[in-house]
Amino acid sequence: MKIIWLGHASFRIEIAGQILLIDPWLNGNPAFPDDQREAAISGATHILVTHGHGDHASEAADLSKELKAPILCIHELAESWDADGLDTVGFGKGGTVAAGNVMVTMVNAVHSSSVDSRGMPLMVGGSEAGFMIAGEGHTIYVSGDTDIMADMDWMGDYHKPDIGILCCGGHYTMDIDRAAYAAKRYFDFKVIIPCHYKTFPVLAQSAQPLVDALPDVDVRTPAVMEAVEI
Repeated sequence: MKIIWLGHASFRIEIAGQILLIDPWLNGNPAFPDDQREAAISGATHILVTHGHGDHASEAADLSKELKAPILCIHELAESWDADGLDTVGFGKGGTVAAGNVMVTMVNAVHSSSVDSRGMPLMVGGSEAGFMIAGEGHTIYVSGDTDIMADMDWMGDYHKPDIGILCCGGHYTMDIDRAAYAAKRYFDFKVIIPCHYKTFPVLAQSAQPLVDALPDVDVRTPAVMEAVEI
């Protein structure tokens, strides 16, 4: 398995013969080098979108067309993209769908989900979510944008994810202290990859405090396009 950070909250996950793009935001992402676009998206089989905000969902439609890859997302976002003739798999929290031999379960998050309609009033984009991604004997928890929530208790106990991709930048999501607290209280991660930090000045600029707070966990802080191999 390879988990490749594309900057901000975007990832490429190569797992069980599939290539998943998680919240792929490349154009305009200040952390992503433009000359790496082809390497980032090449061969992608599925696109997973946690919610409708532009820094997560704005390129999903164009990438789906370019790559001929279905978008897996909450039902209401799928309905809006279906109207444009895109290949989508809309499902809800608690639902599980197959991406090849990879099983993707949608779980709760606490944030918001709106779609910027080119200057028009914001449209509701269904509801924010995270994912449990199971394959190759591992379960990856993709938190999406969220704060700590009591649901993490049963999610950690039921799904038992050993890999966490956790937002931690603060301001819009839980900050590093809260991410560390959630990891210690609710989960038994072997590996954590932080995200949604240092993209903008208002966010935390380093994840080193997360490394320091979790000495018993392998907290990886890869450079953009550097593969974490599990």
